[in-house]
Amino acid sequence: MPLSFLLPLLLFSLLFGGGATSGSSTGASLSDWSAARATYYLASDPRDNVGGACGYGDLVRAGYGMATVGLSESLFERGQICGACFELRCVDDLRWCIPGTSIILAVTNFCPPNGGHCNPPNKHFVLPIEAFEKIAIWKVGIMPVQYRRIKCRREGGIRFQVSGSSIFISVLITNVAGAGDVTAVKIKGSRTGWLPMGRNWGQNWHVNADLRNQPLSFEVTSSDGQTIASYNVAPKDWNFGQTFEGSKQFEA
Repeated sequence: MPLSFLLPLLLFSLLFGGGATSGSSTGASLSDWSAARATYYLASDPRDNVGGACGYGDLVRAGYGMATVGLSESLFERGQICGACFELRCVDDLRWCIPGTSIILAVTNFCPPNGGHCNPPNKHFVLPIEAFEKIAIWKVGIMPVQYRRIKCRREGGIRFQVSGSSIFISVLITNVAGAGDVTAVKIKGSRTGWLPMGRNWGQNWHVNADLRNQPLSFEVTSSDGQTIASYNVAPKDWNFGQTFEGSKQFEA
């Protein structure tokens, strides 16, 4: 059925859906701790929470809130890593670190190389100040951190936002648990077999096909090789611009 978004009373909890932790992460670790640096940005306008290189649009409506991060080129993997989760902790500076804390962040954006911190081979994370202040005092500006990839925890099923026209269909995939990022997508109408989709950018996928007036099913594969098929997620009378939620989810 169509997904209904956000009652005002839910906004606060969504703003920090990733949350801060005191030592233990909220998802299983997928890598060891590595060294990097982190900076923050100030959101001067609510519209700053809309957009980004991963294509998620309004980050609050997409369920990511301010628990998000942009990655430098050496980490971004040309957008394939969009949706993945990292745990960050402040290190090596007792003046500015908040001891015993870490924060879980979802990848939603890209920090382009511009002669600064995000140039290759630098491993750099750019956080909203609201997230940065969970682990360090904002006055420090640039902070040495450690990071590790972890499994994502998400409420509900994988979400599919459908757009396009009579000759093609595009799908934005959000709210992916487990590895968090998506490496392959297939779509199926009631009058077709499984059709492989191509990545447009970030987690936007497309295929040249007219699938109107057919219930839609989706098959999603994450970077750890796990695959989930969600059948008849969109009913026959779906419309472009609608978002649908599957009943299945990857294990966190």
